[in-house]
Amino acid sequence: MPGGRLTQSERQQIALGLADGLAYAEIARRLERPTSTITREVMRNGGPTAYRADLAHRATERRAHRRRQAVPRDASRPPQPHGRDPEAVREYEETLTTVFIASGTPKMMARVMACLCISDTGSLTAAELVQRLQVSPASISKAVAFLESQDLVRRERDERRRERYAIDDDVWYQSMMASVRSTAQVAETARQGVGILVPGTPSAVRMENIARFLDYVSESLARAADQAREVLHTKPETTSNAAQPTPDRRGQVG
Repeated sequence: MPGGRLTQSERQQIALGLADGLAYAEIARRLERPTSTITREVMRNGGPTAYRADLAHRATERRAHRRRQAVPRDASRPPQPHGRDPEAVREYEETLTTVFIASGTPKMMARVMACLCISDTGSLTAAELVQRLQVSPASISKAVAFLESQDLVRRERDERRRERYAIDDDVWYQSMMASVRSTAQVAETARQGVGILVPGTPSAVRMENIARFLDYVSESLARAADQAREVLHTKPETTSNAAQPTPDRRGQVG
């Protein structure tokens, strides 16, 4: 696949593909680019519904100009282990950060999340995060406090008694269950409105349907999370295609 930055013509093809409802993977195939490149390009420039080729191209030129004036990012980062391509890792971290932002995570919190996710240990100190992300300790502290409140990060102490911020396998389960509890709370509040709005009236029926829908969703999510929890702890050498469900292109399990 070709390397280098996307051209303005390629960005126009991306915009046309999005308008036609094509998936990122299909757009990438037509442009002979990695899917991650298309995902990052779209999500950092307004998302699939607001992407504009001309605006995206100008924004990229501005970012490139700022990078040339700044200290090279690789200078502040440790060498990559396991023979990884540093540039590929950097680009993937940006893609992961962009996807987290698109899902509703604030930018700095998303950067910390992505940094923790791609670290082999799954945990970093505040000083390590400051060095890797080139931000202030206060920014890291604020981001970690937010992520901790969402059950996405936990604090631990290493053998040198330093505080580390960790994102282990079970964090995803705990976060999902927190989402289930939040959804169930909305359902219960909607149900309380039925009596106040008088049963049978249009607004009461609407609130009752909302409650029923969210009840079903929260119960289904909780059940699915419990059933799939062991997947989070499966080691690569024990994973087999026959034993593990494989999601299709729509994200459904077959």
